[in-house]
Amino acid sequence: MTKRPFPDTERSVRITPQRRLSDCLPPTPIKLPSLSIEVEPPDLSPWIAGNTGIPGVHRFQSSNPGPHAAITALMHGNEYVGAIALIELLQRGITPKCGTLSLIFLNIDAFTRFCPANPILSRFVKEDMNRLWGDIATGSAAASPEQKRVRTLRPYIETVDCLLDLHSMLWPAKPLMLAGPSKRGLALAERIATPPLIVTDNGHKAGARLIDMPHFVRADTPAQACLLEAGQHWSLASLDTTRKTVARFLSLQTNAQMQEQTLPKPEIAHVTHRVTARTGRFCFTRMFPSGEMIAKRGTIIATDGPDEIRTPYDNCLLVMPNFRAARHHTAVRLAQIENREEEDSGRS
Repeated sequence: MTKRPFPDTERSVRITPQRRLSDCLPPTPIKLPSLSIEVEPPDLSPWIAGNTGIPGVHRFQSSNPGPHAAITALMHGNEYVGAIALIELLQRGITPKCGTLSLIFLNIDAFTRFCPANPILSRFVKEDMNRLWGDIATGSAAASPEQKRVRTLRPYIETVDCLLDLHSMLWPAKPLMLAGPSKRGLALAERIATPPLIVTDNGHKAGARLIDMPHFVRADTPAQACLLEAGQHWSLASLDTTRKTVARFLSLQTNAQMQEQTLPKPEIAHVTHRVTARTGRFCFTRMFPSGEMIAKRGTIIATDGPDEIRTPYDNCLLVMPNFRAARHHTAVRLAQIENREEEDSGRS
């Protein structure tokens, strides 16, 4: 299946029926799940200094030649299961068998603001760090802590050959790998193969993510990167998924034999539509977990003011629905599972 660009409009998913009296009333909100904290935030203080002269950056080198692999965590300050996995590696005194391994805590300032009473507020300090890895966005806070941190880290990350960025999600969700727009990112996610769902897209409308950084997507560089969305924030299941994915990534980088290990082929889904909330009244028809497949084309999944949001094709995968989508923000991505049999027959 060939990746399709995002459509210029949402006409294939957005329908405006004839206005009814009920349209004048606010939509009935769905019941949102509680956000319980099963995993407490880690103590990052012993690891903030790093060992490279850059805060939060730890570098370990083997005497044997090899690639520079990196694992990043805390892109968002309240997504700390990845930080726990990195701390566990540091506590064990990990040393790569070949090449270089970097473990990087990204938005330390945001993490230090984490408060269990309001765990969402520490996502960032001034702006989303994971929209700043291309050109600095016009209109963003000129001297934000996130921009300063990205400027500090960018030259170092441009020395990385292979990167895994650790994240988690606010709402209930099946874990997935985001490969972004790069074929090399997809190849890396396929080699890791855990979790067994990979989503590709054409980047993020609001700005470049770390995996979209030119260093990882340009044609003239072999560097590759992908992103783990481990599941719901602060859950034991997300921590378990993160540990498994990190272990697999490290094995692939440091043990050539692991590259030959057979794992079930992951499913690959290509994002075809990004649905943006046009009003402050965007509301899903029910609580859809990320990763849910909607069997029938034309199924209403949400309303947005007078508009109905319908699935554009059969077997439509919902990717990371946002149940508190503000106006002009992404509410959900719609994706189509790649038909491997069709792909294979096309090559024969």
